[in-house]
Amino acid sequence: MVISEMSDSESRDLLARLASGRLACARDNQPYITPIYFVYESNHFYCFATVGQKIEWMRLNPRVCIQADEIRSHFEWKSVVVLGRYEELPNDAEHKKAHTHAITLLANRSLWWQAAYATDQLRRHSGDPTPAVYCVHIEAISGHRADPDATEVRMEIAPVKGG
Repeated sequence: MVISEMSDSESRDLLARLASGRLACARDNQPYITPIYFVYESNHFYCFATVGQKIEWMRLNPRVCIQADEIRSHFEWKSVVVLGRYEELPNDAEHKKAHTHAITLLANRSLWWQAAYATDQLRRHSGDPTPAVYCVHIEAISGHRADPDATEVRMEIAPVKGG
C-alpha cells in the first residue's frame, strides 16, 4: 500500500461527498468521540443534535476534531482530519440567518434528524428533546489516501488458488 497526502482541494472534495464522520471533543482532559452526520460547505460543517454529552462538552470547550473517511478496500481509502471550533446556532435573532442556512442545507439530506432523535430516545428523556444546530468552523485540514501497490493490485485481481 502506498500512502500519500491529499491536497487541500482533494480533502474538501471528499468532505463535500460524505455525510458522516466522527467528532471528537474533550472535557477535563478526557476525550470523547461520537459519530455525526454533517453537511460540509466552504469552510464549515453544519450539524444537528439533541442536547447531551457532546453538546455540553463542546459548550465548555469549543475546540473539536472531525474525522471522515471513504474506504473502498484495505488497500484503498481516503481519510480527512479537521481541527475546528464549535459554534452553536440557536434559533434566536442573533443567529437566525446562520440557523436557517444550516437547517436548509441539512434538510437536503435524507433523515438528517433521525440519529439525534434516536439517541435522545436512548437517553430516555421525557418530553420533547432539546435540539441543537451547530457549526464547526474549520481551522486546519489534512487528508491522506492509500492506494494499492503493484503487488496488492495483483492480489486483488488474481484468482484464489486451491479452492
